Amino acid sequence: MSGPKPTSIELTMKQREILERLARRETSAQRLVRRSNIVLEAADGANNAQVARRLRIRRGTARTWRERWAAAAPALSLAEEEGIDDKDLTELIEQVLADEPRSGAPGVFEAEQIAQIIAVACEDPKESGRPGTHWTPRELADEVIKRGIVTSISPRSVGRFLKGSGLEAPSEPLLAER
Repeated sequence: MSGPKPTSIELTMKQREILERLARRETSAQRLVRRSNIVLEAADGANNAQVARRLRIRRGTARTWRERWAAAAPALSLAEEEGIDDKDLTELIEQVLADEPRSGAPGVFEAEQIAQIIAVACEDPKESGRPGTHWTPRELADEVIKRGIVTSISPRSVGRFLKGSGLEAPSEPLLAER
């Protein structure tokens, strides 16, 4: 049983050279190498099943990247006609072969806010009029809200920022244990 004929892929000489260079380049990410090879195989006339078999990937993966390339081909050809240089064309091709943005909620806190929270955690709590010698997650959350660094934050988020900051552990703990 045969399926629909896959979209035909035609490459300019410059596009082929760039794709082959990306596929051979030692510093290319493996996903970029794989996607370059998919487009090259498709341009050589292989259908999606043949591409999948040769590259040991799923047929759906071959189809996805064939269609993405076909959708971007007119813009790439136009850029070449307008005299784009090889470096910029390479960047355009890498963009075509890059992952699309993934769904999901954006981060709630900006890097600057996280840095300020960590900076407050490094201060002596007594300088902020807090009792004790160490910050608790609750006190630190209250303090950064009071200073206007964030409008709201949970003690758990504060703890997560401090653990994930990659900072070396201070000689004394920043947060008091419960």
